[in-house]
Amino acid sequence: MTQEFINNTYYKFFIFSLIFGLLLYGTIGFDGIDELCAFILVIFFCYTASQTKDWPMNKAFLVTLGIFLFYLSYSFYIGSNTNKAIVSDFIIQLKPYVAFFLVYQLQPVFNKKQKFFLRTLCIACWFILLLLGGLSLFKDRIIFDTMYHVAYYYACVIALSLIYYFCSENTKKDKFIFILMLSVGLFSTRSKFYGVYVLAIILILASPYIKHLKYNFKTVLVILFVVGIIVFAGWQKIDLYFALSGDAEEVETGLLARMMLYMTSLDVFRDYFPFGSGLASFASYSSGVYYSDIYVKYGVERIYGMNSSDYSYIADTYYPCLAQFGVAGVVLFITFFAYLIRKSHAAFKQSQNTQYLIITTLIICYFLIESIADATFTGHRGFFMMMILGLVFSEQKYELKKLTENESGNIHCYSDNESSALS
Repeated sequence: MTQEFINNTYYKFFIFSLIFGLLLYGTIGFDGIDELCAFILVIFFCYTASQTKDWPMNKAFLVTLGIFLFYLSYSFYIGSNTNKAIVSDFIIQLKPYVAFFLVYQLQPVFNKKQKFFLRTLCIACWFILLLLGGLSLFKDRIIFDTMYHVAYYYACVIALSLIYYFCSENTKKDKFIFILMLSVGLFSTRSKFYGVYVLAIILILASPYIKHLKYNFKTVLVILFVVGIIVFAGWQKIDLYFALSGDAEEVETGLLARMMLYMTSLDVFRDYFPFGSGLASFASYSSGVYYSDIYVKYGVERIYGMNSSDYSYIADTYYPCLAQFGVAGVVLFITFFAYLIRKSHAAFKQSQNTQYLIITTLIICYFLIESIADATFTGHRGFFMMMILGLVFSEQKYELKKLTENESGNIHCYSDNESSALS
């Protein structure tokens, strides 16, 4: 099994997932496309593994898989829901981790010709989103009518911008185009997007100075200042979800349900310490489809969007869903993102390439912000963003390998020359 085969096959799969698993997801209306993409990726990975001898598996992936198998067994043991519901939720919750780790394990790298095509494709698709955004100023519902939801719209804007930036040469012109492309997401008028947008601008402006950044009191103050700006940009949503200052119409359309999910999750964390209430039991899609007894137990089954006949708001946020995994699950969730940050920073210290660090930081912050009021992490957007992240880590590893080989070659040449001089 050659690496070229892996690169070319993943490249085609990446384009397929971008078009059908992200851009056209809401338009087509086939909710299972992300599961289909995940299945194709697993098959591709298994075939590659079977054809490759002595392929070392990523330890972090094996640990993650082991943890999920533990929670699968634990959920069966405590009977958190029906077996079908538990298996369904197991697949959904594992999906984003599969997207990242399998791509990272395959280590695909795109060549210049492939990157040029991707940049062209992203710009072409971006112009369509720009047109939709412009028309939304005159026809309010056009984004909903064509893409189902504005969250899908700005997720597409973010993905296209990140792919373009990833495939670029990281010049000043590329950075400007990246921010310009990202700016189209402002048509969504969503404060969750504002947080990502503000962070992107700050990181791009600060990119020439990141290489000289040191961990000291001044750096901490700068980071706190940046966090403060992001919080300010998204304060409207934060205030709505945590202070419940929305009007009656907002409460009726799901705000109360989300607030109750947060409040009830604290009780679930406490009552099911330390491993949680189990898969398909609380604040997840499967817990609504296969209606969980927990909602009745905690008296929230009469809340709008949280009953067995209408569970539309049960899986409308992600953080409360962590109650299924308990305090131990929260620690593991944080550990995963800490793992990403640590590896990205370690690679940056060696390569001094701000491009990969910026993309990784933006994707992580996108998840952390979105998870406040959306189950993006386990949905189709989360799956594709994790695919991008896996691709970034793969290319970063490839660049570091080339850098190491070049340094070794230089040392070897120097030694040969030195020996000749001495002789």
